[in-house]
Amino acid sequence: MTPMRDQEPAPLDPERRLSTKEAAELLGVKPETVYAYVSRGQLGSRRVSGGRGSTFDAREVEALARRNRRESAGGSGSGGELSVRTRVTLIESDRYYYRGVDAVDLATRHTYEEVAEWLWTGRMRPGSTFTAPAASVAVARRAVGTLPEHAAPTDLLRVATIAAATADPLRFDLSEDAVLGTARTLIPTLVAALPHAGRDRRDTGPLAHRLWTRLCRRDPDEASLRALNTALALLIDHDLAASTLAVRVAASARAHAYAAVSAGLGVIEGPLHGAASGLAHRLLQDVLDQGDSAPVIADELRAGRRIPGLGHRLYPGEDPRARALFTVLEDIPAAEPSLLAARDIVETTARHAPLHANVDLALAVLTTSCGMPPTAGETIFAVARTAGWIAHALEEYGERPMRMRPSGLYTGPKPPQPLPE
Repeated sequence: MTPMRDQEPAPLDPERRLSTKEAAELLGVKPETVYAYVSRGQLGSRRVSGGRGSTFDAREVEALARRNRRESAGGSGSGGELSVRTRVTLIESDRYYYRGVDAVDLATRHTYEEVAEWLWTGRMRPGSTFTAPAASVAVARRAVGTLPEHAAPTDLLRVATIAAATADPLRFDLSEDAVLGTARTLIPTLVAALPHAGRDRRDTGPLAHRLWTRLCRRDPDEASLRALNTALALLIDHDLAASTLAVRVAASARAHAYAAVSAGLGVIEGPLHGAASGLAHRLLQDVLDQGDSAPVIADELRAGRRIPGLGHRLYPGEDPRARALFTVLEDIPAAEPSLLAARDIVETTARHAPLHANVDLALAVLTTSCGMPPTAGETIFAVARTAGWIAHALEEYGERPMRMRPSGLYTGPKPPQPLPE
């Protein structure tokens, strides 16, 4: 008997219009997700004449359903790599864009909060501020306060995220408005949960200023705050980085926004991701202490280690985030020694490999010149990227559930094997 193959559904009458319920059934999603497709321009709708509700073109719904099935089968046509449609960030030709707008321009002209709102909604909201609920901050601080003194920044942020989730009875509401509400309160809660570093114990005002008080003992000047704000905005998103993919997998399983962010924080701690700036900080500090990069680079290469802060697989040329942050740091007199040391590292390493500075080296210049600890760059990275993770979680909530489920290619012993003794 010939085995049956998976069949495409019989085509619908092309002239027929579908109700919201019918469109949702054909797409395999909830009715709310159908309207999410409409809001993103992936599906057209028409209001029912003289009544409530909308109808949808049958051919358009069928086409979207076929596209979703192809994606779930892994047919990306990109040499076997996972490919996910997104309207958040585009990277091409040594530049990157948030919703089609040059990300460097956004980061150097707007606050972190304004850029985050743009990424989430596609609308600019001048003067945007994020406020943390007192109850959320209190439970997050209590949880963070139980950790050992040597706990890493990402440990604190993960615990604060989980604690904040327990204080939010509406965390399981995955509607766009609810998730955006979570984003606008979670990010300032994470900052507020971190211990203060100096005398300034600010918990209001721009997020960059609030974060500064957790990273640096000395009071900031305007140029330093601008540099920190620019770094935060530059790092909000970077397409499907490893942590972002983890967030989308969690969101695909319909984990709530706090859990999705926690998944991202679990990945970002890797030395090849968010923690890379700490390695660059230590390298830069060694160069500053010795006054010459040559012996420091030689020691790194002799030990078989790659030079941190150099090169990026997505940019053949210089990382645009590094270029933008270096430019802003030039306005800080105290940053000049670190900028010269960073340039020395690039020029010395160029004799061995033609690599350009990446954002981790630029973050290291910021953290060393402002007297911040080596872990400060990782904290900046994690807080900044939380906004991008929320943007990707929102997109994934609008897709078919559990689509981020690749099939394993088994390479073990061929079954059946004997039962082990």
